[in-house]
Amino acid sequence: MLSRLMNFLRACWRPSSDRYVHTSSDTAGRQDGLLWYKDSGQHLNGEFSMAVVQANNLLEDQSQLESGSLSTLDSGPYGTFIGIYDGHGGPETSRYINDHLFQHLKRFTAEQQSMSVDVIRKAYQATEDGFFSLVTKQWPMKPQIAAVGSCCLVGVICGGTLYIANLGDSRAVLGRLVKATGEVLAIQLSSEHNVGIESVRQEMHSMHPDDSQIVVLKHNVWRVKGLIQVSRSIGDVYLKKTEYNREPLYAKFRLREPFRRPILSSEPSISVLELQPYDQFLIFASDGLWEHLSNQDAVDIVQNHPRSGSARRLVKAALQEAAKKREMRYSDLKKIDRGVRRHFHDDITVIVIFLDSHLVSRASSVRGPPVSVRGGGVNLPSKTLAPFATPVELNPT
Repeated sequence: MLSRLMNFLRACWRPSSDRYVHTSSDTAGRQDGLLWYKDSGQHLNGEFSMAVVQANNLLEDQSQLESGSLSTLDSGPYGTFIGIYDGHGGPETSRYINDHLFQHLKRFTAEQQSMSVDVIRKAYQATEDGFFSLVTKQWPMKPQIAAVGSCCLVGVICGGTLYIANLGDSRAVLGRLVKATGEVLAIQLSSEHNVGIESVRQEMHSMHPDDSQIVVLKHNVWRVKGLIQVSRSIGDVYLKKTEYNREPLYAKFRLREPFRRPILSSEPSISVLELQPYDQFLIFASDGLWEHLSNQDAVDIVQNHPRSGSARRLVKAALQEAAKKREMRYSDLKKIDRGVRRHFHDDITVIVIFLDSHLVSRASSVRGPPVSVRGGGVNLPSKTLAPFATPVELNPT
């Protein structure tokens, strides 16, 4: 009798739209332990696949795919927006970017009535400024938020043009068909800002000529001021504003001397590419993937398997490599819970964007059904009644 009543209540409280429920049609994605995935979906320029695996106690990676209008105006332009936000020190910055960056981009696109490098740069700056305002407000109650930051990788496809913007060490890779051989070659599209790269260390030294300790080798890892591996980010206010590098911030984050200019930058590297018919797909991923797979390995995995499940397949390949490095079985690694799992691998987020040349070449004025997906779970609007059971319980996979 009780079980019948519970089933009745579940049916009554289930949201009317299957957008918020893990269904057999994979509408909102599925959860399998620490893995979230959406094997297949359609964006304005082709198909896509997404996957996220959690390692930290709180998921610090955030991600989104938005397809449809890239403006607050009905007139467009139309296209696809991809965002990978790899947080560090906590999830606050990456969550903030997930909630605000695309909205800023739409606003600036409407103002300029087109997509451009300038629009993207302004959207990044508005997001940085907004998070700084949040830190200012929360500093008296939550000072450690000054030491939270995020990498920020963005791709925008609009009217046959691909814009890639990046802060930090997430990466975008293109799979391009070589007609003469039939091979699909990996081409890295993003510039990375990790001081493990010699050119980035040189850039830091040239920007801070008075500080011989701007980059320090600590425990065999290069770090800015011995603290952080990335040289550019959103957030990390404690290394951008000297007034936030003091008590009550934890001592491990405080520098001995005040600094006169920001140590980290929030200026993204932006590149523009005209997509060609032989450009097959794009892989956007946080550095958790690239720690274990080369660019070409990742492209080969996508190219040599069906499109559906491509992102999940890449995550699995990275986890298998992580297990191999620790001389353990993949099946045993999967049993390790979040938090402890971070000792074996990082949070990993992957979005694979397939490029249909017929759809890519369409004008940016061509509309399509809007698509909005966030990696790592189901987000209920504040006024939506939550289902009685979790999505996994409603439709076991």
